[in-house]
Amino acid sequence: MQQVENCGEEATVDVQFTDLPNALIACKVPEDLFDEDGLKGSFEALFRSFDPEVTFQYFKSFRRVRISFGDALAAAEARLRLHKTDFKGKEMRLYFAQSVHIGSPRLEPPKPDKQFLISPPASPPVGWEQSQDATPVINYDLLCAISKLGPGEKYELHTATPTTPSVVVHVCEDEHGGNGGGDSSSAPDDSDQDDKPRPPRPKIVQTRRPDFTPRVEQ
Repeated sequence: MQQVENCGEEATVDVQFTDLPNALIACKVPEDLFDEDGLKGSFEALFRSFDPEVTFQYFKSFRRVRISFGDALAAAEARLRLHKTDFKGKEMRLYFAQSVHIGSPRLEPPKPDKQFLISPPASPPVGWEQSQDATPVINYDLLCAISKLGPGEKYELHTATPTTPSVVVHVCEDEHGGNGGGDSSSAPDDSDQDDKPRPPRPKIVQTRRPDFTPRVEQ
């Protein structure tokens, strides 16, 4: 109990040391302690001098003993006096038992902080709308101008500026005689190609293996 004075008024403040543990864990105890009642009585008598109401919990599989006191001050005093002391040929180690409860003593599910990593998402975000595809633009003037072009002619789509080049469409010349007045007979005719027999494929001749000459070992 502690009294403090604030603005001329006395107020009583109850100070509780709730963060201090009131239990100890005994390690490196003899193995016979868990089976012999007489050895348990000698062990428990060491701690009953600090708190007559002390309780013990034996964990044979871990070779640990939990000693629970009535308050934290008794636990601290027992550890100060008995830590690293000899008990039946063993150096006993005493540590504070930590029991931490954050918020509720029940186990709560984790917070959904990383649900945005789910792919695909369970539902679209708020305010999301389906985007509409743009309507294709058809330049009928351009199609009309290109349809009127003949072989070898060109059409300027975009006039050159000081910063951009011009865009010009060139129409390919006809491969049957439209290449500057040449002889059209030099171009092969597809109809004649269908009537002529195709030449046979050349036969692949395999390389002959050289003759085997037995080697005479001396």
